[in-house]
Amino acid sequence: MTVAGAETRDQHGGPLAGVRVVELAGIGPGPFAAMLLADLGADVVRVDRPGGSGLGVNPEYDITNRNKRSVLVDLKAEGGAQRVLALVDRADVLIEGYRPGVAERLGVGPAVCHDRNPKLVYGRMTGWGQEGPLAQRAGHDIAYIAPTGTLGMIGKPDEPPTVPANLVGDYAGGSLYLVVGVLAALHHARATGTGQVVDAAIVDGTAHLTSMIHGMLAAGGWQDRRASNLLDGGCPFYGTYETADGLHMAVGALEQQFYDEFIDLMGLRASAPARKDLARWGELRAAVTARFKERTRDEWTAVFEGSDACVAPVLSLREAPAHPHLAARGTFVDHGGITQPAPAPRFSQTPTAVRSGPAQPGAATADVARDWGVPELNEPTTKGS
Repeated sequence: MTVAGAETRDQHGGPLAGVRVVELAGIGPGPFAAMLLADLGADVVRVDRPGGSGLGVNPEYDITNRNKRSVLVDLKAEGGAQRVLALVDRADVLIEGYRPGVAERLGVGPAVCHDRNPKLVYGRMTGWGQEGPLAQRAGHDIAYIAPTGTLGMIGKPDEPPTVPANLVGDYAGGSLYLVVGVLAALHHARATGTGQVVDAAIVDGTAHLTSMIHGMLAAGGWQDRRASNLLDGGCPFYGTYETADGLHMAVGALEQQFYDEFIDLMGLRASAPARKDLARWGELRAAVTARFKERTRDEWTAVFEGSDACVAPVLSLREAPAHPHLAARGTFVDHGGITQPAPAPRFSQTPTAVRSGPAQPGAATADVARDWGVPELNEPTTKGS
C-alpha cells in the first residue's frame, strides 16, 4: 500500500520501498526484525515511549534502530492510542513484542487495528507465543531455546550446554521467522485485500530450525547427546582447534575430497585413519589437536589459503571486518563512525544500504507527521493514570 508522501522514502530504493511499518518499541527480536525490513527499504516508524525502552546503551549505538525514524508516543496517556492508530491507518505492517493481551489493553490490539485497516499485517513477536501454558510467563532467549532441545545440543558432553549468545533464539528463531511471516502475509494482503495476525514465537522458530536434525534422529543418524554427531563437535573433522598462539581454527572437511585435502595439508596423510572409521575418531582428534598447536593461527591460515579443505581462522568481532574476503565484499560498513554489518541479502535491481544511523527517540516526529499525514503526532499529550 503506497500512500501520499511515500515517494519521499521510495528514492532510497530497496525491494520494500513504499512499504510502511509501525514498530511499537521494545528490545531484542522485534527491533531486529524491524531493522531488517528497514534495511530492505521499508519506511519504518518506531513508536518510542517517553523514558526509553532500549538496551541500556546510548541510543546512538543501537544499530538495530538504523534506517528507521522515531516518534514519541505515550500509549498510556490520553490520546496516545489514537495517535498510533492514525499511523496504523496508513501502514502496511505493525510489529509489537508485548506479552499477550498488552497491546489490546493499550488500545492498539489487532481487532481495533483491523477494524480501521483491514489490509494490515499485524506481526506479534514473543518468546512463548500468543497461547499455551507459558504464554504469560517472562523469559529471554536462553529460556526459550532450552525446552526446544536446541540448547541441549550445543557444547561438550562433560560440561553444561554452551550459550550461543542470543543469536539462535532471539534472532534466528524469532526475528527472521517474524520477517518471513510478515512478508508472506504482506504478499497475501496485496493479493486479497485481507490482512492477518502473524504469531511469531521464538520457541516455534527455534524448534523449526532443528527440522533436519529431527529427521536424522528418527533415521538413527543422530545421537541425542552433545558432541556425538557429525555437526555438533563430535566429529574430529568438523570442529575447532587451538593453535600455538592460543587462537583457533575452524575445520569443516565433511566430504571425502575435502577431508583428503585437509589431512594432506596438515601433513597427516601417513598416519590419519579412514574418515569413516568412527572407532578411531579419538585418535584422529588427538593427532589434529597436536598438529594445530605446532603453528600460529596466521601460519595455518596461510597453509590453507586457496584450498578446498574447508578450514578457516576463528576471528573475533573486531577482527572480522578486516578479513580479506569480507572486506572485498563490503560485508561490514562504517556509518557514523560505527563499524557494522551491511544489509543482507543483496539485490541486483533494488540495492540496499545503511541510509541513516540509529533513530533517536522522537527526533523524526515532525517529519513523520508530515510524510504520513498524521498531524496529531505533533499535538501535546496528557499523561494518563
